[in-house]
Amino acid sequence: MLSAHRFPAWPVCRRCPGIAIDLGSARTRAWTQGRRSVIDAPTVTFPGRGLTHPVQRGTIIDADGTGRLLERLLGGRTPRLARPVVAITTPVLSDRRHHTAAVEALGVLRPRTVLSVESVRAIALGVRADLSRPLLVVDVGAHITEVALLVDGVVSAARRTALGTSDLDTTPSRELVAQTAAMVTGMLHGSRVPYLVDALERGPLVGGGGALRPEVTYQLSVRLNTCVRPAPQPHIAALRGAAEALRSTRSHHH
Repeated sequence: MLSAHRFPAWPVCRRCPGIAIDLGSARTRAWTQGRRSVIDAPTVTFPGRGLTHPVQRGTIIDADGTGRLLERLLGGRTPRLARPVVAITTPVLSDRRHHTAAVEALGVLRPRTVLSVESVRAIALGVRADLSRPLLVVDVGAHITEVALLVDGVVSAARRTALGTSDLDTTPSRELVAQTAAMVTGMLHGSRVPYLVDALERGPLVGGGGALRPEVTYQLSVRLNTCVRPAPQPHIAALRGAAEALRSTRSHHH
């Protein structure tokens, strides 16, 4: 349960409600205006007798299935004739196919506007981080891990790997941490070096379910030789950031 005050205010507008969605490979979380609770459900759909996973390793592979999931979770939470403003998180290095599939899936909600927010940036927005200084964000999800350097609030460099907390049953945490650290050092070149050094001294902000695992955050701090800062309620930090992004459209829908 999450208090409503943790999300941005939204104008009273029955025809343009705000919806924030964090569409993950393992779980989908959503918030709609006026609700105190967060919708939190497995990212699965049920065609026929079995179940399928429409999002795999951070990529939508089944737009229709994703649409059915969103319809099931959110279809009855807005007025019948409403045209909602939707903010949805996306992996930082998503290709055009993922974005196209996301817009197609969101069609079931009849959105007036769709705001796409990179997950790493959403985490920073969700904790209201000071973006006047360079910030390193690490998003350790269930199926992918992303690292991004934010400069003036914009992604300056990013890396991702198809490894996450769901792999820790078969893959040692040190391997996940080693790959994460390697992504950080891989960004140490050219004009970004001073920004990354500043961000490392400040300490990486860690979101996603992996931030709830002490062995991951501790090993990462050792590998990077810096203080690692887990986001408060890290599993919903990106969702809070998507809700924050909705505020930028408020003035258009009074």
